[in-house]
Amino acid sequence: MFFEPLAAQRFVEVTDHRTKIDWAYAVRDLVDTHYPDAERITLVMDNLNTHGIASLYEAFDPETAFALAQRLEIHHTPRHGSWLNIAEIELSALTRQCLDRRIDAPAPLNAELAAWQQQTSSDQRQVQWHFTTGDARVKLRHLYPTLRQE
Repeated sequence: MFFEPLAAQRFVEVTDHRTKIDWAYAVRDLVDTHYPDAERITLVMDNLNTHGIASLYEAFDPETAFALAQRLEIHHTPRHGSWLNIAEIELSALTRQCLDRRIDAPAPLNAELAAWQQQTSSDQRQVQWHFTTGDARVKLRHLYPTLRQE
C-alpha cells in the first residue's frame, strides 16, 4: 500500500508474496503510472528487508533501477516503530473496513481492494495524525543522542 496523506490518495496492490521483486514493481508503478511528472517522490516506510534501493537493481536492468532510484527519497521509520508509518494506519483501516471476512481467491480480493481504494480516495478520507514532535521526544527518546555535561 502507498498512501499520499495530503491528497488522501491510496494505491493498494495484492501480490502472491512480499518479495523484493514485488516491491520493486510496485515502486515502478508508483513512479511511472501515478506520479510520472514528479521530480522527487518521498517514501516513508518500515524497515522490511524488501524495502530498499537494492531491490530495484534485483528487479530491473541497472539503467532502469538507477532512473527509479534517482526519483526516490526514502526515509525508514525507526525499527519497531512501523506504527509511525501512516500506511500502516491505513492497512489497519483497510483490515477493519474491507477484510473483516475470509476472501478465498485473488480476483474477489482485488475487486474488494479496488472498491475500498476508490471509495476512500474519492471520499478524501485523511489520517488524523496526532503524534507531535514532543511525543516523539518522549516515545523515541532512546533514538536521540545524549549530551554529556562536564
